Amino acid sequence: MSDNALVFVFLPGLFAGILLFVWIGRWVGGQRSREETDRERVGLVTVETAIYALLGLMVAFTFSGATSRFDTRRAQTVQEANAIGTAYLRLDLLPAAAQHALRDKFRSYTDERIAIYRALPDIDASNAHAARAEALQSGIWSDAIAALRGAPPQASLLLLPALNDMIDITTTRAIALRTHTPTVILAALVVLTLICSLLVGYGLAGGKPFATNLHMVGFALMMTVTIYVILDLDHPRVGLIRLDYVDQALADVRAAMK
Repeated sequence: MSDNALVFVFLPGLFAGILLFVWIGRWVGGQRSREETDRERVGLVTVETAIYALLGLMVAFTFSGATSRFDTRRAQTVQEANAIGTAYLRLDLLPAAAQHALRDKFRSYTDERIAIYRALPDIDASNAHAARAEALQSGIWSDAIAALRGAPPQASLLLLPALNDMIDITTTRAIALRTHTPTVILAALVVLTLICSLLVGYGLAGGKPFATNLHMVGFALMMTVTIYVILDLDHPRVGLIRLDYVDQALADVRAAMK
């Protein structure tokens, strides 16, 4: 889901949909208020309580999942910065003649890894940087293997695991970038919100216009903001909640490369 679609289509549509369902519920409640018995009302309150509890559980579940993925992405960024920094330092174990070219490739590689995430939400630009980083990654590995032939055996034991960690984290981060709340769960959350909107409107039937309208708008606004926050946490490269500050860890590693 792109930032434009999220802000200009989904959220206003959700807000309007909640208001519409609340209004429908209030209209139905107004039609039924004269015929409704106390026994029917007790039964309806029981159903409302169960559905409201389910909505709260669904919101908590999706929010917790989005927060967990946000924290994971943040930790992975730091993990990659540490992996690149460690591998770069261990280039000292290689023969001096091979170090210069590898250090240049490391600098270019780190620049591309930073650019992959800074380019978002431009997917095409991000993929172009990822392709260049992958090519540099292959070159670094090949050059390191060639250089290790003239290095002490201990160098292989230290440098190769560091390079493996540096390479492996790129796949981990790529998958994490594409992992979000499943569409079916988001759809269930929206449907449940609309059902609760009907019940809220039904409960507001017969109230004073000002208070009723205030509650209608307040409920629609709060539910829309809540769902937006969940989506924003799940897409931290395109919304108001960002991971840009974590990228500073990679930028610091790049700045330390002499």
